[in-house]
Amino acid sequence: MTQRATRKGAAAEKNGGRTNDPDKTRADILKMAISEFSEKGYDGARVDEIAELTETSKRMIYYYYGNKEGLFHAVLEECYTGIRSIESLLDLDVYPPEEALRRLVQNTFDYHNDHPEFVRLVMNENMLKGLHVETLPSLKTRNQSVIEMLQRLLGRGVAAGVMRTGIDPVELHMNISALCFYNVSNRHTFSRIFDRDMTSREFAEARRESIAQLILGWCAP
Repeated sequence: MTQRATRKGAAAEKNGGRTNDPDKTRADILKMAISEFSEKGYDGARVDEIAELTETSKRMIYYYYGNKEGLFHAVLEECYTGIRSIESLLDLDVYPPEEALRRLVQNTFDYHNDHPEFVRLVMNENMLKGLHVETLPSLKTRNQSVIEMLQRLLGRGVAAGVMRTGIDPVELHMNISALCFYNVSNRHTFSRIFDRDMTSREFAEARRESIAQLILGWCAP
């Protein structure tokens, strides 16, 4: 059975006998859209396909999201909200600075590792030169939360004498994201070239700890 047929069958089983539930319909459309856009990119994804896989209609999708671009914007919003929401639940301010930073790195690694669709979507948006992100000011506002959190963490770390002064929180965020992102974006090529199974649990656990140590060492006084 093809992947498309499997997904369509799963959607049909899930939606069998579905009552008129707009919130659930929107959620189903968005979930399938995330999968389609992450697998095929913005240009390759088709609204008709998303409609068929969710057993709805193109007209209904446009009713909820306006057009294909509006649906893709909703996908980006959903994915960025996901990682920012998880970060906010960590409540890092209650932990000592080094432990807080370690937890943030581990959380970021886990999110990327568990959501490869997020990595693919970001890669595709970069191929489009950030065309859609640029039109979503809410993403800038939402992503500012992690910078403010890092600014507080760094301030506490400097005050405690466990972190050096002058660290740009945006650069710290970039370093954490880059290391965690690479583990997913390049896992298949790296695995084949260097005979390392980057998809294994053992590798992920070791890499997770290695990245945490790298970031902590970079921040040390």
